[in-house]
Amino acid sequence: MSRPFWKLTVRSEFCAAHALRHYQGKCEHLHGHNYAVEVVVKGYTLSQNTELLMDFGDLKALLKQALEPLDHAYINDVPPFDAVNPSSENLARYIWNQMAPSLPETVKMYSVTVAEKGIQSATYMEEE
Repeated sequence: MSRPFWKLTVRSEFCAAHALRHYQGKCEHLHGHNYAVEVVVKGYTLSQNTELLMDFGDLKALLKQALEPLDHAYINDVPPFDAVNPSSENLARYIWNQMAPSLPETVKMYSVTVAEKGIQSATYMEEE
């Protein structure tokens, strides 16, 4: 039997530089991106009074807070990327881990997608 749920999506962007460690190619050198980020959350119940899963403004504020240390930074200097490779895959997981603990109890992370360009992206998700 299927169980209905709602998904909310917010998007943002940030500018930053990085260098991929142990990469055999141009991306091993310092370079920058205008990253696009998409965060999707999900939930099974709406609030009684407003009938919202979560306020979009609150979700956007959590994303802004997660991106703040990365924006206009050399990502390789920002923990944990001083030890972890600053790939799009790892950036997506980082954003997930920054946001998930601050979500309301009835709302769960669904996916985080980080794109370096419009034509390529990495998505992080966790199975339930």
